Amino acid sequence: MFIGAGSTVFARNLMGDIFSRSALAGSTVVLHDIDAERLATSKAVGDKVVASLGAPGRVEATTDLRAALGGADYVITMFQVGGYRPSTVVDFEIPKRYGLEQTIADTLGVGGIMRGLRTIPVLLDVCRAMEEVCPDAVLLNYVNPMSMLCWAVSRDTSIRTVGLCHSVQHTASQLAHDIDVPVDEIDYLCAGINHMAFYLKFERAGESLYPMIAKRATEFPLPMRGDEKRSDGGFEGLSDAVRYEMFRRLGYFVTESSEHFAEYVPWFIKRERPDLLDRFGIPLDEYPRRCERQIAGWESLRSRLEDPSASLRVVPSMEYGSSIINAMETNERVTIYGNVPNAGLISNLPDGCCVEVPVDIDGSGLHPKVVGDLPPHLAALMQTNINVQSLTVEAALTGKREHVYHAAMLDPHTAAEL
Repeated sequence: MFIGAGSTVFARNLMGDIFSRSALAGSTVVLHDIDAERLATSKAVGDKVVASLGAPGRVEATTDLRAALGGADYVITMFQVGGYRPSTVVDFEIPKRYGLEQTIADTLGVGGIMRGLRTIPVLLDVCRAMEEVCPDAVLLNYVNPMSMLCWAVSRDTSIRTVGLCHSVQHTASQLAHDIDVPVDEIDYLCAGINHMAFYLKFERAGESLYPMIAKRATEFPLPMRGDEKRSDGGFEGLSDAVRYEMFRRLGYFVTESSEHFAEYVPWFIKRERPDLLDRFGIPLDEYPRRCERQIAGWESLRSRLEDPSASLRVVPSMEYGSSIINAMETNERVTIYGNVPNAGLISNLPDGCCVEVPVDIDGSGLHPKVVGDLPPHLAALMQTNINVQSLTVEAALTGKREHVYHAAMLDPHTAAEL
């Protein structure tokens, strides 16, 4: 079942992935959201996905959480507590009042801390209901801040969970495009924490591709990322200069986007250095602008999605959700990258923190792989973010308000500015 199914486009993609798999085509997907209007839209879209694929499954919808959880084998969370207004707006406007600029503000920094504080209690309420209604179900979490949420769930509940993000597989595709190597020919190993994992190995036929990435890092202009491909083969979109700069400094390529990564470290976003924003193409307030565009286009999109005469094309996504469910139902082993508790998986990061590592999935469940020690400078960089995650989780679980301030004090970007 899906919690937060009013995220219609994302729900459509996941439903398309699930019903496209022969072993899952007869599934029942139950949609839940507190917004009945958006839930109705997602239900209509789900029905069109089933019809388009000719699948024997069905889609149900309810605003009753416990009813939705009844009999669930898999629970997929995709909600945003507080929505864009007021919560996300406040996450940007208040820090800006004190001179603290952000780009996305959903993972770390003051915005990430506040999102974590308002989201952890809601996710824990879901897990408490699961413990009563469907204790054996597996929780697939797509909600940010990923590391904080998964850490809180593993510390405070008995629910089996894995946090899912698309940054590992998406960045691998982007890098493959940048160096003109087919992505299906690339073998990689990636590990770290969510949004700050690094490719420890990036190879083709046993040969490292890092020399090609290093050469690309010296060329200008650096790659742009986006959704629309230009006629010259490049992409319209956001600059990738930050993480190519970090590659030059660290020797390994990071998974998360440049606009995200810029606010996880103390070096790029500075009031007194506007030249850095221009040089590295850092889009301040990028997430609010994206949200405003989506809100402005929602009614038009909604009318197209609900139009009974309009066909719906189902295209496979790069999300891991359906792969996990298929592997657990069929025992066809698959390896994904997931966010799980660090139980000796990365030996030079703290026990219990949330790490992003390869995870084998089969009929017996989730099997995270041991990575061992990370390069020490990468582990040190990750620790600066883990400090903030740890203190935010501590504040949420203990109710000790002072740890909110401690988390902000230790945040790299906040400490560099204020």
